[in-house]
Amino acid sequence: PHQMCQYPHAGSTMYRDWHFVLVVVSLFILHGTRSEAFSPLAQRRSSVFRSTTSFISSSRSIRSMSLSSQEETISISDAFDGGNGEYVKTEMVDGVKTVFVRIRPDPYTELEQKTHFQYFSFRATSKTPKEETIKYVIENAGDASYAIAWNGSTTFYTCTDPNDPNSWKRKLDTSYDSSAGTLSWSHAHSKGGGSVCFSYFPPYSYNRHLALISQCASSREDSCAVRTLGQTLDGREMECITVGRGTRQCWIIHRQHPGETMAEFYAEGLLTRLLGLDTNGCIDGLTKHLMQKYTFHIVPNMCPDGSFRGHLRTNAQGQNLNREWANTGHEGEEHYYQAPTVKRSPEVHCVLQEMDKTGVDVFLDVHGDEELPFNFLAGAEGCPNWGPRLEHLQGAFLASYSRANSDMQIPIAYEPEEPGEGRMNVCSNQIACRFDCLAVTLEMPFKDCLSHSDPEFGWSPSRAKMLGASVLDALGYVHPYLREEGEFWVNFKEEDKYVRPTEKY
Repeated sequence: PHQMCQYPHAGSTMYRDWHFVLVVVSLFILHGTRSEAFSPLAQRRSSVFRSTTSFISSSRSIRSMSLSSQEETISISDAFDGGNGEYVKTEMVDGVKTVFVRIRPDPYTELEQKTHFQYFSFRATSKTPKEETIKYVIENAGDASYAIAWNGSTTFYTCTDPNDPNSWKRKLDTSYDSSAGTLSWSHAHSKGGGSVCFSYFPPYSYNRHLALISQCASSREDSCAVRTLGQTLDGREMECITVGRGTRQCWIIHRQHPGETMAEFYAEGLLTRLLGLDTNGCIDGLTKHLMQKYTFHIVPNMCPDGSFRGHLRTNAQGQNLNREWANTGHEGEEHYYQAPTVKRSPEVHCVLQEMDKTGVDVFLDVHGDEELPFNFLAGAEGCPNWGPRLEHLQGAFLASYSRANSDMQIPIAYEPEEPGEGRMNVCSNQIACRFDCLAVTLEMPFKDCLSHSDPEFGWSPSRAKMLGASVLDALGYVHPYLREEGEFWVNFKEEDKYVRPTEKY
């Protein structure tokens, strides 16, 4: 009745007609339930009414039992920083108690016209007094942004402290059923209850972020300055750590896509080496040397709102920040989209403003990739200024990086964009073109890293931190050539040559 009556005005003929029909139907049902002793037709009507009522009552009873069962044995919660995983139901499937969970989508993305989701992180608490094996099912995995990437993925879990990144291991029985569109794994809950946390990748909480910022602010390095470049839509600070005294400006940003938590672990590893955060301020010789050559600008988290909300790719309003670095289309056109703006993407707006002030000589945008099981770089091959200079710089940088840390490899990456067809609203493309500099997107896997496979832990927070620390070796190698004119690449080794990557492996 509410839906029927919400459109007509109360005084309209349509409203009065609906009102009349509803009153007649109500009286008709009421009369039928009171007349069954007098009229065979009334008895049949009453029988139908009782059957319907009985079915509704039965359905409510089943739902109540389902909730009661959940309360007695398993409780699902995502009510914490970065949580995402809504309880749906508990059923017995082939004799196994099965808990169904749903990933909550990001807000609708205006430019891409879709809702992203894939990242999940939730806590399961067992209340059973006995040991019990539970199967967990992500019921909407088939509708995720990159459903094909579930193949070969393994869910992370910890039964101890979820804030300890080293406590997380992988569920090796994780499987994806593409026909049903479900991701599932099992867990043996121990006697006496207790909790277990599951996550697509170990979380990097906002509290951990604030602790990292605090450590940087209190470091012994005199050149270190922690400042805010602006605020997010939810009012969080956009912190930037600036350190070093050199003339070359190196910008490294992390976690534009909030569900890619490995990116902030990478930032932690980089800042720990730069500032000696785990050695009472003592730093190695190469780092000291680079402090005199570079001024580093490090943004550990580009999307703190989305991180706190448990999003995969968007900020609080639903904008994919890695598509907000330039306008899309031309003003006056039907599909013109202005970016970045303070209203939609203040995170990008304030960082890009600061870049314009300082200039950029080398740039990294650090991410995580759902599908490819490797660490890799994506370059600026599609930009109009791509040529021998940037090609050789990128080749030398990547080769040096792989020598410093063999978790980085060369031949496997996204298929490069064709010349002149680069998407200029993508961050690394925009920076490469805007500042005519070496600019790359660095991707780390959600899956086990096949360069050095470790099924139990896979690609992990610790390895992400080490990869962040070792980027300084590669930055040291290319520093003399960043603004060099002429054919400087004649000085490079044969192994420094650019290799056009492929996604095939």
